[in-house]
Amino acid sequence: MKAVTWQGKRNVSVDNVPDPTIQEPTDAIIRVTSTAICGSDLHLYEILGPYMAKGDILGHEPMGIVEEVGSAVTNLKVGDRVVIPFNISCGHCFMCTHGLQSQCETTQVHEHGSGAALLGYSSLYGSVPGGQAEYLRVPFADYGPVKVGSELPDERYLYLSDILPTAWQGVQYADVPKDGVLAVYGLGPVGQFVARIGRYLGHRVIAVEPVAERREMAERHGIETMDFTDGTVEELRSMTDGRGPDAVVDAVGMEAHGSPGGYFAQQAVGVLPDKLAQKVMETAGRDRVSVLHSAVDAVRRGGTLSLSGVYGGTATPMPLLTMFDKQIQVRMGQCNVRRWTDELLPIVEEPSDPLGVMDLMTHEVPIDDAPAAYENFQKKTDGTIKVVLKPQGLSV
Repeated sequence: MKAVTWQGKRNVSVDNVPDPTIQEPTDAIIRVTSTAICGSDLHLYEILGPYMAKGDILGHEPMGIVEEVGSAVTNLKVGDRVVIPFNISCGHCFMCTHGLQSQCETTQVHEHGSGAALLGYSSLYGSVPGGQAEYLRVPFADYGPVKVGSELPDERYLYLSDILPTAWQGVQYADVPKDGVLAVYGLGPVGQFVARIGRYLGHRVIAVEPVAERREMAERHGIETMDFTDGTVEELRSMTDGRGPDAVVDAVGMEAHGSPGGYFAQQAVGVLPDKLAQKVMETAGRDRVSVLHSAVDAVRRGGTLSLSGVYGGTATPMPLLTMFDKQIQVRMGQCNVRRWTDELLPIVEEPSDPLGVMDLMTHEVPIDDAPAAYENFQKKTDGTIKVVLKPQGLSV
């Protein structure tokens, strides 16, 4: 089968690799009809190379048709149409039954002290082959896959695999009060959905984003937007009675613009041998924190900061004095996808499409075009906001 594989920093290719097979009785094999490139995939493309091996299959936002099921799978049958969550969870351990599927005790990667294994996301999360491929092996198939209808197009459902529940969790964690103001930093795919969910739940939403076409997309959904500048914090305060927003969601993460020190640290680690680079990242790794620090400054006293963007630096500096003085609550974490999918499924199926899931994809391309799509997404060129790959061809 064809699959998108990691070959080195800023280097992915489409290769022929062996088809996946049933390895455990709880597995299923799906034929992937749509699979997206996630902003988190760009961290593998740019920063997290020390945890990758040449030939690793990328991708953690797939959906498709069940082709085969293991002997212990009873909830799925051949021909079912399913969305596959990016985190691999068993559904019966303590963490799963407490709505913390991203911490699944059955699939935790103890070697690296990490939470639940993830599809296509480095040795940090289990080196599980990903979903940017024609076929995918799905572990714990009785629990993870979300069965969906056959009438609506893939893009109605695809984002349930990751970015839509990630955004939903980010807003839930933000705990915006009734009639409150939510600020969103970053209008990539997750930030777009965070902003729309905020509006859907009745909040005033102000989004901060330096890329004009991303602001324009958000404005189509009634979102107030502004550029990210040195005056962003004061502007947010001026729009909120001088206090700042009640809650802020950081939907950017470790590769924020405007952080030269963090950028230099990340690039320096990137030229080290993998084992040494891993050690440095695990003991002295730093992120680009311009957005994070701006969010801390902007949120009102007693407000909430919710982190949906991924951070990986163990030595990233945090303004704890300010956070303590302002009495800020902080919530964060990998999304617990299956906690939210039952709540979100009827919303994405509403005829009015209240979250605008059909207004996110900017590029739909065959899997062979994945290398160029990665480059455009990383460089934010060609108006790229969300890329959907079609492993079976554009007619699917």
